[in-house]
Amino acid sequence: MSLKDKLMDDLKASMKDRDKVRKNVVTMIRAAIKQKEVDERIELDDDGIIDIISKQVKQKRDVIDDFKKGDRQDLVELTEKEIQILLEYLPLQLTEEELKVIVKAAIEEVGASSVKDMGKIMSNVLPKVKGRADGSLVNKIIRENLK
Repeated sequence: MSLKDKLMDDLKASMKDRDKVRKNVVTMIRAAIKQKEVDERIELDDDGIIDIISKQVKQKRDVIDDFKKGDRQDLVELTEKEIQILLEYLPLQLTEEELKVIVKAAIEEVGASSVKDMGKIMSNVLPKVKGRADGSLVNKIIRENLK
């Protein structure tokens, strides 16, 4: 079953179950997919949909900090629920240990020796972990390994 079909089935199920948060998240994903397809006049495959969902997870994680600063615990909890729902549509996330192995291999592969080589390493690592790891975590691990 394609990711689009799964999203449609989940939308129907969430409407039947009156699960408002899940319905809103699935609707948001479907709207982003439709927008990209209309803008670029293409039919997105599962990889394209995973890219969209990954971006939405990143946006949600970024906005949580703002909600915490604004002392809006209700919005923090809602956003965390939304992130959990979004993660259900992404491939299984890599652990930090698995990422460290991939990063170390990439550092050796490109012959990186300092933080100046960050771009080379990121361009090597990100395609390998596409949709399975957060870019900021990858960045942090690279910095730890280049000290």
